[in-house]
Amino acid sequence: MKRLLFISLVFSLLSPLAAFAGGLDDFLANVNIQARADLPGFSAKISAQFGVPAPRVQAVIQAVHEPADAFMVFQLGQMARTQPERVLAVYTPNRKKGWGAIAKQLGIKPGSAEFHALKSGNLSFTGTPMASNDSPGKSKGKGRGKGHNK
Repeated sequence: MKRLLFISLVFSLLSPLAAFAGGLDDFLANVNIQARADLPGFSAKISAQFGVPAPRVQAVIQAVHEPADAFMVFQLGQMARTQPERVLAVYTPNRKKGWGAIAKQLGIKPGSAEFHALKSGNLSFTGTPMASNDSPGKSKGKGRGKGHNK
């Protein structure tokens, strides 16, 4: 009986960690499902959302392992304010290390709003163009909180 209680306690303590770890993985799994259901539509949505020509999107899709990886190439490019080709150059040798490691190499700082959005899967794949200040993890306020002459 004590063993069963101990196992239940351990499981209950670890399940929030598992839920947090699944954020980006779950998001990317959903993107892959959408992509496999309609690859031409997937390409068009990436093109529209990130404002890149369709041939460039096709080239990235062919260069990556999974369709969701193509989304991440453009997403990290937007977050790091760099070209998709640079993201691909970092992705290719580091694919197995994960998107967090790739983001760090692109200059996205751990602890930054962008990094937190990435790790939690707080990204959006809508196919609609994003304004430059709508990037995930970016604050839209003036940066003035309590205690700053409010």
